[in-house]
Amino acid sequence: MSQVHLGHIFHIAGGPVTGEVADALVAVPDGALVIDDGGRIAYCGSRADIPADYRGEKVFDHRPGFLLPGFVDTHVHFPQTFAGDAYGGGQLLEWLERCIYPAESRYAEPQFAQLAAVEFCERRVAAGTTAAMVFGSAFPHAQDALFAETQRRGLRMVSGRGIQTTGEPSAAPLITTEDDAIRLTSEEIDTWHAADTGDVGTALLHVAIVPRFSLAVTRETLKNLGELYDSVRDRGVYFHSHLNENNRPGTGEVDSTKQAYEVATYLDTYDGKFLPGSAEGGTSLLGRRSILAHCVHCQDVELRRMAETGTSIAHCPVSQQFLGSGTMPWQRTIAAGVTVAAGTDFGGGDEWLIPQVLSAAFKVHISEPGEDGVSMHPAEMLFTGTLAGARALDMESRFGNFDLGKEADFVVVDPARIPSLESTLAHGIRSEDPVLARDQTLFALLMGLRAPAIAEVYVRGRRIDLH
Repeated sequence: MSQVHLGHIFHIAGGPVTGEVADALVAVPDGALVIDDGGRIAYCGSRADIPADYRGEKVFDHRPGFLLPGFVDTHVHFPQTFAGDAYGGGQLLEWLERCIYPAESRYAEPQFAQLAAVEFCERRVAAGTTAAMVFGSAFPHAQDALFAETQRRGLRMVSGRGIQTTGEPSAAPLITTEDDAIRLTSEEIDTWHAADTGDVGTALLHVAIVPRFSLAVTRETLKNLGELYDSVRDRGVYFHSHLNENNRPGTGEVDSTKQAYEVATYLDTYDGKFLPGSAEGGTSLLGRRSILAHCVHCQDVELRRMAETGTSIAHCPVSQQFLGSGTMPWQRTIAAGVTVAAGTDFGGGDEWLIPQVLSAAFKVHISEPGEDGVSMHPAEMLFTGTLAGARALDMESRFGNFDLGKEADFVVVDPARIPSLESTLAHGIRSEDPVLARDQTLFALLMGLRAPAIAEVYVRGRRIDLH
């Protein structure tokens, strides 16, 4: 049976490129979203203009609430579900050694891993995150629990076991041999990639190849992963890792990586150029289904290479503030032509909610010095948290907005659940210019949105229970 959902609609229509996003913003204050019996968008527009064929269908009246596309989190850590706000007395590398490796090692216990899988999915639903690129656990039983629970809940996910073949003593439980790194990753691909439908084009479950970062693996690992990826690219498998997060001089992640591999750029290690002098040692892991998290301190040549290969960036400003990693230069990064989508990076970040990531992005980028500072347009914020995420996942044709024929992933926002948000929307200053007034309403909604206001969550037109 078809569904008719009523509410104030916001979405980014079509497939805009950078600079055109504001023109693609669609706002329908008295809107209707019609979902056909196959879970696809059949109509998006004014309530008064609902096609006659759908006027007798069941109506879900969410007014005066809002209908937004489901949020897409392009970087979040499953084995850090309980590690948010962990204090290690230092930045990225110290925090990993003192807090994260011990926390992730707890997933060796199957019952704990199952508990975490349920909690992780529950938090995703509560935050309205309908699709996510998930950095997975090192332990296969934990990944099995995550995929099974995600499938049970009906959520979209790309995930892969976290690969480590070298590291600090505190990471010892997470480290495998070179052979096991490839074997376990191959088995995960065979077991879970498109396991729900058997067809990559319709599946909700996908697998990624996920080395933690270059410092956690060896040249041999990178060579072997490149060969593995070459063998599964045509099956739609993904690649995901971290890049250029912390640039503390001499001892931070960026310098440590370049020193360990003797390369010109950090990106070279993922691009098959991991031998001394950035000499080629294997095949590239970059491409349209590759997402690199953070990218705070990229060289221009790295940004050009990512744009050239179609590799996307998961932008995690909350995490970058939490770990003192700095600010990704928004204008320079966007100008390079790279797709930039939002990531929470929980537990490096301490937020599950994508709108709070967008709020942080607005604040940090307006604060960039001099001409680098930019006031992000509200449409650009919405785009970064929805359609850009679908594009980064190479699934823009399937979801991310309310274009006709797309799979209906959306959230219902009820401002009455957050009195401060309800009051701001009702009584805030609005311009006499209707376009600016529209933008002001969207901005207030995104900045003030908190998880309790996420009243309902839908994936492919199916309501996902919040509990």
